[in-house]
Amino acid sequence: MSSLILLILLLLLIIFLFSFIPVGLWISALAAGVKIGIFTLVGMRLRRVPPAKIVNPLIKADKAGLDVEVNQLEAHYLAGGNVDRVVDALIAAERANIPLPFERAAAIDLAGRNVLEAVQMSVNPKVIETPVVAAVAKDGIEVRVKARVTVRANIDRLVGGAGEETIVARVGEGIVTTVGSAETHKEVLENPDRISQTVLSKGLDAGTAFEILSIDIADVDVGRNIGAQLQTDQAEADKRIAQAKAEQRRAMAVAREQEMRAAVQEMRAKVVEAEAEVPKAMAQALREGKMGVMDYYYMQNIMADTQMRDSIAKQSPELFKGSTATPESESQQDKQES
Repeated sequence: MSSLILLILLLLLIIFLFSFIPVGLWISALAAGVKIGIFTLVGMRLRRVPPAKIVNPLIKADKAGLDVEVNQLEAHYLAGGNVDRVVDALIAAERANIPLPFERAAAIDLAGRNVLEAVQMSVNPKVIETPVVAAVAKDGIEVRVKARVTVRANIDRLVGGAGEETIVARVGEGIVTTVGSAETHKEVLENPDRISQTVLSKGLDAGTAFEILSIDIADVDVGRNIGAQLQTDQAEADKRIAQAKAEQRRAMAVAREQEMRAAVQEMRAKVVEAEAEVPKAMAQALREGKMGVMDYYYMQNIMADTQMRDSIAKQSPELFKGSTATPESESQQDKQES
């Protein structure tokens, strides 16, 4: 019974050792010609580093003829890098005769950039298509331009260099500057390569992680007449200002008219008030003997005669309106009869 328990414990110990010590991975490394100790693999286990993520890239690098040590790969993994991608980038750079040491590749990977994609872009340049950029020439016509920028990754400036968004923004700025300096939009349509030459001469790839190889104008279209639209908007604004000023003057005139009507009513009230004083003055004159009764009747006759003449004068135009003969023609006829 005790021997059976001892056998079981021994079997469990052997299973634990084989599960903890990657013997199969160590045999694969020896078969590939990579010298790595079994205790090194155990140390990786203790440092919580998966041995497969170190040994497999190490075998790959050794077969490609790269001089990479285990400590470098393990340190890069512990720093949070992608060991397999860095080794692939080193192999691709070696095949393309691009100088790329392990330290620079590891720095690029830790900086958050895809070092393998950067090496591939150095070999096979990438085409970046800009969105439609709208610019206005000096004649007020809008020109819409779309460009394709061919760039190549610059390994030396991948750490700290600007990305594709900066390239697109600078190319758009160059397009706006070139179109804006043109006298007419026809110059841009006739010579679209002028945009490429101007943009390339500005050195827009300075401080970026790329090197601009060429800028090709993919499409050039004529947009809106911005100058005419601005003039129309200005005329509309001037018209509204004039209307506002006219409305202000009209309101002031209406207010002035109301003031004059109030003044007229006030003067009429003063006249009525003055007329009301006339009978009082006449009564006072009669009491004091300054005016006789006959003088009063004479004044009443004059007032009645004046009212009669006024009423006749108001009715005379209506009397002559219905007859064809005028007073002048009747007087001439009377003279002829006499």
